[in-house]
Amino acid sequence: MGKDGFLTPKAIANRIKAKGLQKLKWYCQACEKQCRDENGYKCHMTSESHLRQLLLIAETPDTYLDNYSQEFKSEFIKLLSRRYNTKRVLANQVYQEFIADRHHLHMNATHWDTLTDFVKHLGREGICHVDETPKGWFITWIDNSPKALERQAANQKRERQDMDDEQREQRMIQEQIERARLESSGSGLNSSGREDQA
Repeated sequence: MGKDGFLTPKAIANRIKAKGLQKLKWYCQACEKQCRDENGYKCHMTSESHLRQLLLIAETPDTYLDNYSQEFKSEFIKLLSRRYNTKRVLANQVYQEFIADRHHLHMNATHWDTLTDFVKHLGREGICHVDETPKGWFITWIDNSPKALERQAANQKRERQDMDDEQREQRMIQEQIERARLESSGSGLNSSGREDQA
């Protein structure tokens, strides 16, 4: 009988097989267990530990669903804000990066059935600007952090100041044009009035 150890051929083979992403339909979010094939998933579904976990979830299903949804949303937004910041990006591209992590929270454990539903939710909540194109759903994260709001206020103040400077210059130019027009029309009247008297 061989020993079960870290460096045994069987353990190495199992680690190699477990590498990378597996099929979503063979993942149990309740137990956070990924199975390699349909038979393994079927055995897991009938296991005692899985049934105990389901009984726990059955006591307060809404709590678990809300927690999974909140966690999925916060992790997705964290990835979106850090990786893409306020750039317009295809929602599916962000989702593909999100699920590339092997230990991500699966969307089928949340309130949302599809990525489209989730993206629409982000738009309704005011977290992202959302627009649909023939290529798919595009999202742009709205940065509501205090630093970003201060930056935005400073930019608006600077723009107003620039506009005020431009408006002052335009007003001064207009006044000079009016004065020049009045002077030229006033001097024209004087000369024509003198000629009439002479």
